[in-house]
Amino acid sequence: MSRAWPVVGFDQILERVERKFVIDDAEVYKCIGVRWYGQGAFIRTQLSGAEIARKDQWKLEPGDIVYNKLFAWKAAFALADETVKGCITSDKFPTYRASIDRVDLRWLKWYFRTFDIARQAQAFSKGAAAISKLTLNPPDFWKLTIPLPPLVEQQRVIARIEELAAKIREAQDLRAQSNAGTRHFMESIIEDVISGMVEVRKFAEVVTFRPRSGPSFLTHPDWKGTAVLMPSAVTGFGVDTTKVEYGMGNEPISEKDRLSAGDILIARGNKPEQVGNAGVVPPEAEGWVCANLLMRLQVDTAEVDPHFCIYWLRSPRMRDHVKQRMAGTSPSIQKINQRVILDYPFPTGIPLGEQRRLVAYLDTLQKKLDALRQLQAETAAELDALLPSILDRAFKGEL
Repeated sequence: MSRAWPVVGFDQILERVERKFVIDDAEVYKCIGVRWYGQGAFIRTQLSGAEIARKDQWKLEPGDIVYNKLFAWKAAFALADETVKGCITSDKFPTYRASIDRVDLRWLKWYFRTFDIARQAQAFSKGAAAISKLTLNPPDFWKLTIPLPPLVEQQRVIARIEELAAKIREAQDLRAQSNAGTRHFMESIIEDVISGMVEVRKFAEVVTFRPRSGPSFLTHPDWKGTAVLMPSAVTGFGVDTTKVEYGMGNEPISEKDRLSAGDILIARGNKPEQVGNAGVVPPEAEGWVCANLLMRLQVDTAEVDPHFCIYWLRSPRMRDHVKQRMAGTSPSIQKINQRVILDYPFPTGIPLGEQRRLVAYLDTLQKKLDALRQLQAETAAELDALLPSILDRAFKGEL
């Protein structure tokens, strides 16, 4: 049953605090950020004083309430903890202290994760709807409100929220383990299937059209020119034809860049875990092109089934092979080149009929695992929706 709790303004339970100081160019400072949807404050970067243009800054202490003026409408509010002690904040991150005789800090922390605070902040923010222009200024911060039962009731509800949140986290951990187990199961099956394929040659021996990077030109989802499969179309082992953008319509396209059904696409550049991912071009992508970070190639289909190639490339031994040969100036983006791909080891002595039998067997397993993943995704969505629902009930006095 809902309780008739008073709703009070932030001006009744918070006060502004400013620990202003002047930056020293010779010192190094930790600068904070505030995550959206009440997910807390964090150290965003470290800068020397000489790199900080505005010399008047403020220090943050555990127990401070801090928010990002530009993203308050995304619930960028936080209760500072020990991890951000002594960090600096600019005037874009106003700070406050709470009257702890009236409000438990944990009550505020959980409230910052509700949809209600985001809705209020958006209503009181000023400026354009552009993501960096909608601003909640300190005078309007005081207009925000919060349900405020007596402290003893706050603490009872907090205990209940934390109990339920712990159970949700446990279920999410189990779900994550299940997801990982599903992935590892398929990889282990593939490894078992290919474990006896000890005679290898270079991939170049079965390639009839050498790896060729896709053309490079401007694309957009709403344009009407040449269809381009984006790098995200081959972030797994397959080709997702929904990951497509289009040229303006006047782009020159070589016939060598046009995709054919049965072509193999390989990600030559991406995040490290995605480099080398590959898929077979489906019939619906016939005549399209691929993005420049992808390479298309063709194999001798009288000797090799393209889908067998994909399972080979997906095997743990080949993933390790690619990992050892990728390179790049940034650890977050790595690349391989045509030579690396042509030098891939590839099994020999596997008749085409046997390749197709193995593909059919692995495809059947993959379909079953895809169905399981769909169920896991639905469960994940349900779990992710639980906490917001619990918080909504909690701050309505229904928990």
